Amino acid sequence: MKKLILLMAIIAFGFNCFAQNTTAAKPVYDAVLAKKLGADEYGMKKYVMAFLKSGPNRLKDSAARMHLQMAHLKNITRLADEGKLVVAGPFLDDQPIKGIFIFNVESIEEAKALTETDPAIKAGSLVMELHPFYCSAALMEVTGIHNKLQSKSITD
Repeated sequence: MKKLILLMAIIAFGFNCFAQNTTAAKPVYDAVLAKKLGADEYGMKKYVMAFLKSGPNRLKDSAARMHLQMAHLKNITRLADEGKLVVAGPFLDDQPIKGIFIFNVESIEEAKALTETDPAIKAGSLVMELHPFYCSAALMEVTGIHNKLQSKSITD
């Protein structure tokens, strides 16, 4: 009897999994969301990606380095709040490329102007290498989702 019940449960589970895979609904195009996020007909948009690299002026004083890092993070937060920066983060290995930014702008010139507001760039601690980038317009939602996930701000 136990074997029969187990066999029936396995069969029912198998049918359930099969049914879920074959009846999965296709995503429904949301024209309002696409327009809001600036998506083209492929759901993509233009951005500019920045590679943050070690600059020529590395601060030796740890207090000055920490102060500069906090100013850098505040600038990142400001740009994200303005909708100009959609992704930012450090690389976790010790390499010359320290991190990335993805700017919500269409031109290198616009991104360059934004990078020049960064205290670490002004101090020469970092330099940025800018590249046009074509990616999903869904990146525009990252900051809003991130704000719902963080329980503590990095600038606190």
